[in-house]
Amino acid sequence: MANVELILLQRVEKLGQMGEIVKVKPGYARNFLLPQSKAVRATKANRERFERERVNLEAMNLKRREEAERVAERVQGLSVVLIRQASEAGSLFGSVSARDLSDACTAAGLTIERAQVLLQHPIKTLGLSKVRVALHPEVTLEVTVNVARSTEEAAKQARGEAVVAEKDEAPELGPLFGEEETAAPAEA
Repeated sequence: MANVELILLQRVEKLGQMGEIVKVKPGYARNFLLPQSKAVRATKANRERFERERVNLEAMNLKRREEAERVAERVQGLSVVLIRQASEAGSLFGSVSARDLSDACTAAGLTIERAQVLLQHPIKTLGLSKVRVALHPEVTLEVTVNVARSTEEAAKQARGEAVVAEKDEAPELGPLFGEEETAAPAEA
């Protein structure tokens, strides 16, 4: 099927800026860009309407971007702590998702939606991670996520201390069940 021509109503990452006419696959247009009002079909009527309203759209976009930049400056360096159950090796029983991060950021004073969290893949281990949050299509903020088993462990991680034991530091094990320790035979 042929690509569809659209006029972007806002900046879309890895696609284009506001006002550009782009060609995308029909499914991407139908399922993402059009329902979220990020673009309109590039018909003659829509092109004329966009040119008439371009000044207003750009002014609204500039206002929203400036507001997002102010918020980003206010919460720069935001760090959130998530307490999760994990194995001794540091693997989580489950994972940290975009919903968990949006809830934690909202509790920390930055109200965001799940869709604004740009998580490349779920977090599945203990430790510190950097996650991008899109406050506006042109403004992103980096949030530090501290995943730990307890608040004490989170404080240690924040100071840079390792909380997960390395594999080389395995404790010394005694004899296995049912085995007796072998001692040197006594001389008689």
